[in-house]
Amino acid sequence: MKNEWVDTFTGSVRVKAEGKGTERLINACVRNGITVWNVKKHSRDTATFFIKLSDVKRLRHIARQSECKLSFVGRTGLPFFWRRAWRNSGFWLGLFVFIAIMFLLSNIVWNIDIEGAAPETEHQIVRELKRMGVERGAFQFLLDDPETLQKKLTERIHDITWVGVQWEGTSLHFRVVEKEIPKPKQPASPRHLVAKKEAVVADLFVEEGQPLVSVNDYVQKGQLLVSGIIGVEGRTKFVPSTGKVFGETWYKSTVVLPLETTFHVLTGKSIERHYIGIGRFSLPVWGWKKPTFTHTVIEREKRPFRFWKWDLPFYYERVIVREAEAVKRSYTWEEAFAEAKKIARRELQAKLPEEATIRGEKVLHQSKESGKVRVELHYTVIENIAVPQPIVQGD
Repeated sequence: MKNEWVDTFTGSVRVKAEGKGTERLINACVRNGITVWNVKKHSRDTATFFIKLSDVKRLRHIARQSECKLSFVGRTGLPFFWRRAWRNSGFWLGLFVFIAIMFLLSNIVWNIDIEGAAPETEHQIVRELKRMGVERGAFQFLLDDPETLQKKLTERIHDITWVGVQWEGTSLHFRVVEKEIPKPKQPASPRHLVAKKEAVVADLFVEEGQPLVSVNDYVQKGQLLVSGIIGVEGRTKFVPSTGKVFGETWYKSTVVLPLETTFHVLTGKSIERHYIGIGRFSLPVWGWKKPTFTHTVIEREKRPFRFWKWDLPFYYERVIVREAEAVKRSYTWEEAFAEAKKIARRELQAKLPEEATIRGEKVLHQSKESGKVRVELHYTVIENIAVPQPIVQGD
């Protein structure tokens, strides 16, 4: 069976034979191993047929022994295509250079737009972006992704609350929300101060209002602590109660801590690999060194290539392989018990207001089960239990 794909790569020619004995010429070609196909008889003494490009020299040798005149009337295949392309190499080179320039220009940052920021804040943002390499003329695929840019700007500039980062073609847009300056406090309306939870009053400081409790009094949630109604009967007035009532409150915490724990920490060593890919297939272009790390943490960053304003199916991928080492931490019973108490105290302090203090700590229960330490703790805390409550008609 004729393999036309092979002939497309190797090339074939169409031969026109004129003269007496065209049939004998074709038969001689077949006897000498020359493949002949698509033979057509146009007249008594004229016929055309196809042969491989590599058989042309052999055909000429056979034709000298015949009475036919040969001419080549057609050429097909890859060799002839490359020959024609080479004659037009200037055009193809120019087209290639044009596409390459357009591709490079499409992957460069040409505009940086910052919205919602005051002039001073905008100047700080531009300065920080330059430190991160984000400026006009920078290649997009060498910059951090929008999430990383957003995180770095939020951490480094204290005057902004939030910043949104978005790519639009070759432009990078930043939408900034600045921190609002607190407005002057408006005069408070008349109100009481009530207890937000049950407690024993430890101390109180009343700036305005009538205190109704004393130190060592037990109060329940919602109980009136400082009244906003002052004066004697018939000569009363309503005021916004102001002050703090510190009460002794109680918390319970339970911590379960394993005696043995294995975790991984980064050593600081890493290697980078760079790929160009399409879909799931990626081709390494830099960083062929194979890591010798036993434990690794892999970070991936993908960035699509652009042409004009469109994202191409090709992408650039940066892979960072970081070395991690396994660390096994073991506690004795005493060490685990002490660490569990530290964890419980740390978790409680994270939930308490800033001015609250832990006065006492008591272990309710401790046990060892399945390689873990279980500790139940009771805490005594001093905190401000007063919250405002508006005065309504009828009070």
